[in-house]
Amino acid sequence: MPASRPPSEFRSRIRDKSHVLGTFIKTPTSHTTEVIGSAGFDFVIIDQEHAPFDRVTIDICCLAAKAAGIAALVRVAEPTPASILSVLDVGAAGVLVPHVDTPAKAREIAAACRYRSGSRGFSNTTRAGDFGGASFADHIAAQDAGVTCVAMIEDERALDEIDAIAATEGIDAFFIGRGDLTAALGVEGMEKAVERIMEAGRRAGMTMMALVSGRDDARTMRGRGASAFVVSNDQNLLKAAATQALKDYGDPTAW
Repeated sequence: MPASRPPSEFRSRIRDKSHVLGTFIKTPTSHTTEVIGSAGFDFVIIDQEHAPFDRVTIDICCLAAKAAGIAALVRVAEPTPASILSVLDVGAAGVLVPHVDTPAKAREIAAACRYRSGSRGFSNTTRAGDFGGASFADHIAAQDAGVTCVAMIEDERALDEIDAIAATEGIDAFFIGRGDLTAALGVEGMEKAVERIMEAGRRAGMTMMALVSGRDDARTMRGRGASAFVVSNDQNLLKAAATQALKDYGDPTAW
């Protein structure tokens, strides 16, 4: 089944705290993004930070997302304006920026996502600008309205300034990095940190995004305030299906 809402509406759905579901893309090819889109997911996150993506393969995956009618965020490897610019130009619906641990960094990435009152370098001769088909004014208006900026909160340092980070204009959502927080603080410390982040988010009206391990975890995180959910990644989904197929068909005496 196709995605139920067009990618151009993704930011408004995030900000409205609508339920949206996505997965990480780890494989630098068009096919997995297209398959996930055709299955009816709302978005993918192309993982430049932890997978072998470069500008060319990100470009290809963003093209696949456009073809499949699914929103594509990119988790950039570096939280720099240049990295953000490069993925927005090829048509990403937004960015997921790791290790946003100060208000200054939050302001920098928010500005990198916007033309007006921001610092994004202008070009409409890109996929985002319909290769020159969008007028100067229309391109600026559409991009400033549609680009989604998600800050990953995954560092102990961020906790000390979490209210100021949450209050940053232009940050559309927090992605709670429970993995990194657990590595730094342990399970008990991570749970306390998550509640602290959630409380700051509630005060600021911030949308919360979380990677969940299963339905029980998703139910728990929804109860704590999350509305955007990431489930697994393309490689793990493939591995799970392959493992099940081997279980079902690997031993013909069990048929």
